[in-house]
Amino acid sequence: MQENLNQPKIKGMTNEEARQCEFETGRLLLRLDLTFEADVKAVTPVVERVLELAGEMSCSEGKEFEIELALREALVNAVIHGCGHDPTKLIQLTVCCDEARGMLLIVRDPGPGFDISTLPSPLHGENVFSSHGRGIFLINQLMDDVKILGKGTEIRMVKR
Repeated sequence: MQENLNQPKIKGMTNEEARQCEFETGRLLLRLDLTFEADVKAVTPVVERVLELAGEMSCSEGKEFEIELALREALVNAVIHGCGHDPTKLIQLTVCCDEARGMLLIVRDPGPGFDISTLPSPLHGENVFSSHGRGIFLINQLMDDVKILGKGTEIRMVKR
């Protein structure tokens, strides 16, 4: 299943790169591709759509909270940090579901990326009191496997 909320691809990515999914396509219960404007208002409808479809396929049963929060964090990070709140930039989301492997969520943005090793821990010093800087930490706590690729412009999250 493929949906485009705006344009068919993220600038700087080929369609093949934007559609890449690591799961075995023959065993997928759900495959969803969305491209949408970098607007915080778009995050909730996208998350709701993903959870609705995943619920229909039962590939996230009992894990909806973790998936919802991790996906929301990844999408908001893409809007704010990857796209700088610029609605002319596009975010791409791919969701794959496989009974044996769980749910794979891939979020890509056209931003400059970041170096994960430079992110301060939200568990130490003054960072404990900060009102931001917990997104990647939460994603890592909630999901079973997390990979940050493309110099920080792509995050792949798996929930089994």
